[in-house]
Amino acid sequence: TRASLAVKRHYPRVVKIVYKSPDQSKVKENLFFVGKGVTYDTGGADIKAGGHMRGMSRDKCGAATVAGFLKTVSKLQPVHVNVTAALALVRNSVGSDSYVSDEVIYSRAGVRVLVGNTDAEGRMVMADLLTECKELALKNTAAPSRLFTVATLTGHALLAYGNYGAVIDNGPARKAGISQRVIQAGHIWGDPFELSTLRREDYEFIKPRSNREDVVQANESSSMRTIRGHQYPAAFLIIASGLKDHGLKAPKDRQISYSHLDIAGNSETRGKGLSLGTVTGSSMQQPPSNQQQTSSPTEFLNNVIGRPVLVKLNSGVDYR
Repeated sequence: TRASLAVKRHYPRVVKIVYKSPDQSKVKENLFFVGKGVTYDTGGADIKAGGHMRGMSRDKCGAATVAGFLKTVSKLQPVHVNVTAALALVRNSVGSDSYVSDEVIYSRAGVRVLVGNTDAEGRMVMADLLTECKELALKNTAAPSRLFTVATLTGHALLAYGNYGAVIDNGPARKAGISQRVIQAGHIWGDPFELSTLRREDYEFIKPRSNREDVVQANESSSMRTIRGHQYPAAFLIIASGLKDHGLKAPKDRQISYSHLDIAGNSETRGKGLSLGTVTGSSMQQPPSNQQQTSSPTEFLNNVIGRPVLVKLNSGVDYR
């Protein structure tokens, strides 16, 4: 964000929206959403070239989706959930004080992050807010907490799944069936999500090979030219936020459910001619009916979260 500070209207902001159930005795889940809101993405000093900057005014669709979801929640007034949203609003600008590759930046969780590509800014923007949500979840143990990041994060997700979103669970989220609930809801609403999986290779890819950093943010290539280009960023977010200490190997009362939703594929349509595509509002086009105000937490996730905000288990899976 440093380069954006030269222009007052480009100052970064964190916008927080909180919904609290009118009856705290009935709360069954605490939901936390972090939305990527990069208002314009130049790529930073690793600048987008060859026309790839076109359309980057749409890199804030994750934050916009989360804001729309909170608007829906405010109208439904569900009693079974508390919902907290953190919108990371920032412009990835180019300037004399741009953050650059090779920098080591400390995350809020105290993790030393080696920057590999400044065009991988979305994961940097969300990591600290995800850490804050983790901290809030650890303080509030009266009901289970579910953490989500929602972002137009990678071109790789679009390459892999076309016009569908991708959902990735950590271990506790998989155990709670979060991704399956999102997928089932997507089928109901006609906005399907695909199931992606965290594997040990995703963690190995960003593992440090020196004692100067704790995790590597990205390689020097675009996600579309990187194997597992939309999965390993979720592993990065888990490490940079400190969520790696709250997986299935942690004591039960320290486990935290976390799911990452990459909506690069379903956030907008392909443009016609030289015009930009149309933002789909994925997935706020069809708000739930008032009948869902009395639904259970599972039904609430199935019928509300699956549409508005918005991956198999074998020997290579790593759900830490």
